[in-house]
Amino acid sequence: MSTILKSMTIEQFVAQSVGKWRSMRSGHSLAFQQFEDVLSEVIIESIEKDDSAVQDLLSTATSNQGHSSDIVAPFRMEWSAESDWEPEDPSQVSSGSCLIIPLKKNDYSGILIRSVGYAESELAESTYQFLDDGTFLLTTHYEQSMAEERIWFVSDNVRCRSSVLKTSAGSGVLQTSFASEVRRVKA
Repeated sequence: MSTILKSMTIEQFVAQSVGKWRSMRSGHSLAFQQFEDVLSEVIIESIEKDDSAVQDLLSTATSNQGHSSDIVAPFRMEWSAESDWEPEDPSQVSSGSCLIIPLKKNDYSGILIRSVGYAESELAESTYQFLDDGTFLLTTHYEQSMAEERIWFVSDNVRCRSSVLKTSAGSGVLQTSFASEVRRVKA
């Protein structure tokens, strides 16, 4: 029996995302007219609200403005990826991690503070909302670009992710991607 809900809260989304995932992503860079295939290992783990890393990140974010009571379900994400886009060494592995702090506005929307953004490697503040079908929609405005990401669960152990990277004005599409992610389940 599946636990997928028609509508979802950030607490439910994070709880369902915790674990080790194998991701296969295909991307299309319109700017470089190039396709990219990426295989990744992704680990998502919950952390406590009072963890010092959460408090440190929150103190540097501009959206905090005394809303530490709105923090729900902070988590850490780590990844290790192999891309066929590396011309010198196609087997080169890139890796990283980021801390993510949701600030809940209401049950279905809020702000995400990320220590490292999706499109640009800097602290990022995104708005999130859940659509009626449970899809997580994340919008981030960076200095040079704007990213829209969607994540939805197909089943308890399979989720999909799509992203569109646009110019900062939102008028031109720079890159698109789609990923299917499967949770590593112990036998």
